[in-house]
Amino acid sequence: MQRDKKINRKKVFTPSEKKSPEGFTLIELLVAIIIVGALSAMAVPIFRQNIRRVMATEGHAMVGAIRTAQRIYFAEYNRYTNNWADLEQNIDINNNKYFKTMPSILAGGTGHEANFTATIIGSGDAADIKISINHEGVITVTGL
Repeated sequence: MQRDKKINRKKVFTPSEKKSPEGFTLIELLVAIIIVGALSAMAVPIFRQNIRRVMATEGHAMVGAIRTAQRIYFAEYNRYTNNWADLEQNIDINNNKYFKTMPSILAGGTGHEANFTATIIGSGDAADIKISINHEGVITVTGL
C-alpha cells in the first residue's frame, strides 16, 4: 500500500491577499509633522497681517466720519475746523476698540482754498497703525 504523503507547500500570496500593516511608520509621521509645520509657518504671518487690516478698518470708518463732520462744518462756516470739540458731537469714539485716541486735525484756508488733514493713531494692539484723511478724501495708512 502506498501511503499518502503530505506535501508541505508554502502558500504563495498574491499582492491583493497580503495583509497591509496597520498604522503609520515613524518616518511617515515625521514627514506629516514637517509638512504641517511648514504650512503653518507660512500661514501665521499672513493671518496676523489680515488681523491688522481688520483693525485698520475701524480707523478707516473713523476718518471717514471725521471727513463727513468736517464737510458739515464747512457747509455752515465756509471753512474747516482745527478743533475736535466742533466735530465730536457727530462722532463717537467711545465704542471703538482700536482707535480710542482723539485725532489730530490740521485745517486752513477758507472757501475754495480750504483744506484739512485728520490723523488718528491706534491704541492697544493697533498702536503703530496711523491713518490720515484729507479734504479730498484721500486716505493714507501706515503701520500695517
